[in-house]
Amino acid sequence: MMDWTRLLSAKRFGLEEFHKEHSENRSEFQRDYDRLIFSAPFRRLQNKTQVFPLPGSIFVHNRLTHSLEVSCVGRSLGDAVSRSLLRLHPELAASYLAEIGSIVSAACLAHDLGNPPFGHSGERAISTFFSEGKGLALKPHLTEPQWEDFTHFEGNANAFRLLTHRFEGRRKGGFVLTYSTLASIVKYPFSSSLAGKKSKFGFFTTEEESYRCIADELGIKRLNDAPLKYARHPLVYLVEAADDICYQMMDIEDAHKLKILTTQETKELFMAYFGEERKAQILRTCAIVSDVNEQIAYLRSCVIGLLIDECGRVFVENEAAILDGTFEGSLIKHISPYPAAAYSRCATLSLEKIYRSRDVLDIELAGFRIISTLLELMIEAVTSPEKAYSQLLINRVSGQYNIKAPVLYERIQAVLDYISGMTDVFALDLYRKINGNSLPAV
Repeated sequence: MMDWTRLLSAKRFGLEEFHKEHSENRSEFQRDYDRLIFSAPFRRLQNKTQVFPLPGSIFVHNRLTHSLEVSCVGRSLGDAVSRSLLRLHPELAASYLAEIGSIVSAACLAHDLGNPPFGHSGERAISTFFSEGKGLALKPHLTEPQWEDFTHFEGNANAFRLLTHRFEGRRKGGFVLTYSTLASIVKYPFSSSLAGKKSKFGFFTTEEESYRCIADELGIKRLNDAPLKYARHPLVYLVEAADDICYQMMDIEDAHKLKILTTQETKELFMAYFGEERKAQILRTCAIVSDVNEQIAYLRSCVIGLLIDECGRVFVENEAAILDGTFEGSLIKHISPYPAAAYSRCATLSLEKIYRSRDVLDIELAGFRIISTLLELMIEAVTSPEKAYSQLLINRVSGQYNIKAPVLYERIQAVLDYISGMTDVFALDLYRKINGNSLPAV
């Protein structure tokens, strides 16, 4: 069984030899949070699609606002869990158990850093370029694990790479985050060869040793020997729950602002989470304000509060199974029947009316085309670098990406690093320039 005293470590990846306890007011995990907030990859999330196209006259969520909100929910959820665990385990008062909220909050900030432009269509565009497109020709030149990395490209694994990889000119350890924060973002702690049809895995071939080092230090349970597979770090469940809560609730609120859902539909979805007595209290509060958007925002906040309580309860009640690595599913799948039914209704309606809406499908189609085109041209450039056009494209890539690596796998990985790090706006602009649809100002 995993042990909290090992699972919660302030040791920093890449700076192990300098590890020592600090007495400053900011904890090491709060330093992780600050480091992420001030980073360029985090700022770029403001121009990456969450679900709906980037805003025109109506502001909806992008990856940055989503990550900030998930972080807030994660902190509340982590703080509630840590208080409950400390009551159950007073002997752990001197451990980092009280810091769970800070660790989860930092991990929530980082959980989407590896997502490519244009939401999940970007991930699919990368995977299908290799499994169905021109990238198929590269299969004979790659090992089976390397091929699995590309045909199952996963934003979560890419986030772990972004945070730990030593890019050109960067220091050892990447972002040099604490072991516990890094482990808390890996939702699928196994190699790409176990991804299956869902294309979910936690680390590329290049980062297997990094994750093994972190897992061994924290005492994360190994589930088998080969291929590489571990139990989740317990705090992954809290990061996942915060994400589940936010994307479901905030997508509904955005859909209301965009008039995809009516006010009545939205209120009914949110009110369905509560019993009659709580509904009456909520309606009395709603009656105080006349602004419809404020009423919806209040209802959404009430639902988020309820789901935080529910997910925290599920975590604490199943602590033993979570530490043993035998807990199955997400926390949200184990909440009480009444809110679970309401959550299920939200998920079903979101799929029908939101994720299949014309605006969402249009941005996915455009994103798929843009990413596929950029991939095709950049992969051609690194596989045939002697061509004049290839040289033009290669010279455009930042020096932090090892685009001229001697090994083909590393050159392709550098291309994916470059493209996945783009914002929607940058990718669209580059696509237009390459196709001759726009020219730089002179």
